[in-house]
Amino acid sequence: MKIRLAMGLGLGLLFPGCATKPPVTAEGLALKRVVIYRNGVAYFEREGHVSGDKVTFRVRGDEVGDFLASFAVMEKEGSSVRAASFPLRREEPATPAPCPREERASAFPVVPRDPKQRLETVVMELDGKDHALAVGYIAESPVWRPSYRLVLQDDKVHLQVWGIVQNLSGEDWRNTRLTVVADAPLSLHTRLETPYIPGRPTLAEGNEVIAVVPQSETSLAAPPPPPAIEAVEEEAMEDMAFDKKGTADMKLGRKRAIAGREAKSVRTSSGAGAPPPPVRRTKPSRPRNLASLAAVAVTGGATRYELPSPVTVPHNSATMLLLLDKEVAGESAFLFAPDPGVPDSAAHPFRVARFTNQTGGLLERGPLAFFGEGGFLGQGVIANLPEGASATVPFALEQSLAVERKVDYVQEGSKLYQVENGHLVVLRQVGPRTTYKIKSGNARSSKVWLKHARQAGSDLLSPPPGTEDNTGAGSALVPTRVGSKQTVTVVLDERRGQQQGMDWMSDVAEEAVTEYLAAKDADPATTKLFKAAFALRGDLKRLRTEGEKLRQEQGELERATEETRDNLRAIEKNKAAEDLRKTLTHRLGKASSRLDVVMKRLIELDLRTKEIDLRFREAIKAIRISPRA
Repeated sequence: MKIRLAMGLGLGLLFPGCATKPPVTAEGLALKRVVIYRNGVAYFEREGHVSGDKVTFRVRGDEVGDFLASFAVMEKEGSSVRAASFPLRREEPATPAPCPREERASAFPVVPRDPKQRLETVVMELDGKDHALAVGYIAESPVWRPSYRLVLQDDKVHLQVWGIVQNLSGEDWRNTRLTVVADAPLSLHTRLETPYIPGRPTLAEGNEVIAVVPQSETSLAAPPPPPAIEAVEEEAMEDMAFDKKGTADMKLGRKRAIAGREAKSVRTSSGAGAPPPPVRRTKPSRPRNLASLAAVAVTGGATRYELPSPVTVPHNSATMLLLLDKEVAGESAFLFAPDPGVPDSAAHPFRVARFTNQTGGLLERGPLAFFGEGGFLGQGVIANLPEGASATVPFALEQSLAVERKVDYVQEGSKLYQVENGHLVVLRQVGPRTTYKIKSGNARSSKVWLKHARQAGSDLLSPPPGTEDNTGAGSALVPTRVGSKQTVTVVLDERRGQQQGMDWMSDVAEEAVTEYLAAKDADPATTKLFKAAFALRGDLKRLRTEGEKLRQEQGELERATEETRDNLRAIEKNKAAEDLRKTLTHRLGKASSRLDVVMKRLIELDLRTKEIDLRFREAIKAIRISPRA
């Protein structure tokens, strides 16, 4: 997608250092176009008219690999390019340093140590005629850097996109078509200029193989010859590729391919037919649209900012370009998003700007400056923002709003999940219940967004209207509005299903079974087993409840009888306390009699409880419920 330039600003930032040679130079070919990416390389195009049988390129030593791996050529007037050769000779320095005898005997002379100061030669052979030539290649280049401005007004937001371009190429970009691309296509370091001879095994005397044992290879059978129609189409495609008339002959080649198909169809239906007309051969020539190749292969599908007219960027300088100035959907608001690096943000929200990317392309990560209310408001950073996505960017802390946050863990509901071999598993809904209390000291109403940390795998239950649940980012943005001097409470519930092993005697188990029995799709046989088992469960609960009461009474009686005996021992020899002794003796006898009854009943309950418990365990073992999908 292309976005036209609104204006440009030359910064004139000079970078000190030693003089750097350009990556590539060629006599008669001037630099006409530069495309800068976000991966450390740029695409360069050079154009010009050349006469003769060769063009010599001088390539900086550290750029030879990139040049050989990306070099492409376009013949605008249909002349022929025969070959591009790179001799394995290196340029000697102006004053070669003395070297030992063994170095002088080497096939390669001494070269400068710094590859940026060493030049290699690539010779492109031509046919000796005039050429309107264009060549393209990539070379290392500083990434361009985006910088954004957001002007906040009462009812609208204005977005500016700036790009900073740095030229460290070793040459001035004069009257050059400049494009910056918000993309980082794959780019590799290559060493195509370095001779490479792989090692081989050595055959010693006695036919012994040293070091490496060759392995066998498997070859597939050759494919069958193509049908006649493919041969006709292939000839037509060759005619399209090599005809010097370009587009006109491409159409002619396409017509011949269609004619070949029709001829094949006639031969197939009738069993006979005239052979296809001979394909006309033309003088070999191979035009190549280099601009289309670069757009598809290097920047296909990426957001492009292409300047409408040529610019000049001197070497060792930077240029700041205004790429876009557009009104977009947005608002000024507040965001509660605690950040460990800003301690006060645990109690106060940030001032933020929210806006939607309506530029038609990707906005890459970069600094964002905010303006409004007659001046500078603050700075923030946006992450990569695709077309149509919204960003909420903090730029200041708001002390007039206070937020309190409280979290409780909730378990609720129960659903029968699995019963097997007497073990019960229920599905419960568990999760945090977060309460936000927002207090406003502002004199006007405020819109506050709560950045709520989401629990993995959970659902946000009945969130307020307008909530943006960004589960991929692990958070949700929840909007609320606080009036002047008001306090607002927002409760957010998150739940996820959790399988829990459960005791059959628990209330949760009873709730799960009751829900199952009330379901219309409950299995009748299983329902009958559950009812029989839960009748025993009811008897067992009553027996256990009675036993607990009797044990509590037993404890109280034992304490009372022991206390009464202690009191009787205290007044045993006191003749004046005869009446008290009779009262205590009567009380002790009554308590002892009741204790005997309680203990006897506990023995009976214990026997009966064990029997019912055993019957209940046997009954639930007969029940089987598989987990539901």
